[in-house]
Amino acid sequence: MEAVLARMRALDERLPAQDGVAVFNRVYLTVTQTLHHRIERGEFPAPRTARTLSVRFAEHYLRAVEADRAPACWRPLLQYRRHPGVRPLQHALAGINAHIGHDLALAVVSTCRALDCAPAALEADFDRVGDTLVALEEQIREDLMPGPDLLEVADPLTHLLGSWSLERARDGAWSAARLLWTLRRAPDLAEEFRASLDAGVGLVGRCLLTPTATTPHRTPWAPALR
Repeated sequence: MEAVLARMRALDERLPAQDGVAVFNRVYLTVTQTLHHRIERGEFPAPRTARTLSVRFAEHYLRAVEADRAPACWRPLLQYRRHPGVRPLQHALAGINAHIGHDLALAVVSTCRALDCAPAALEADFDRVGDTLVALEEQIREDLMPGPDLLEVADPLTHLLGSWSLERARDGAWSAARLLWTLRRAPDLAEEFRASLDAGVGLVGRCLLTPTATTPHRTPWAPALR
């Protein structure tokens, strides 16, 4: 886990603070550090399993932001990372949506392959990782939500983000992981399902990034076509 933490810290140092990917990276760095500390304190019954799942999970995100062409679920965040009408909370939740909705299922399957076990063997650690994410999501919303002086402006934002749930996304990721594991001997069907999952999560991410801010921003913006 130290290796993936080092890569996230390097991204944090390299990216401008207001960059949408930087916003998510700071959130995810906190999540990964928290998981690392919990594993080291013995809060996970199977630390090797939890560590493998956490590392493979993080590697999906790092590959996506470093790739020439990211998976569809990550493209909205990469395209709208400097949009002046998108708020930091939207960037953070769009990244969480991509990572939970798509990457987590794939991380479960790759962990099962690495440890030669079925998803059921990972369920307890999966739930503990999810509980950590849910707890931190509440703090993220509190920290990044616009203040009381912007409540009128934030009304559409409150409505938009209230329609997305990390817990539902986590439940969907577990179902997707189990299905992908079942399809492992039918690679064509597995890839078809993965591509569909990727596209669907990307569509949700694009909705989460609907511009809501009305204050002009001095920085010119154009989407990064990928």
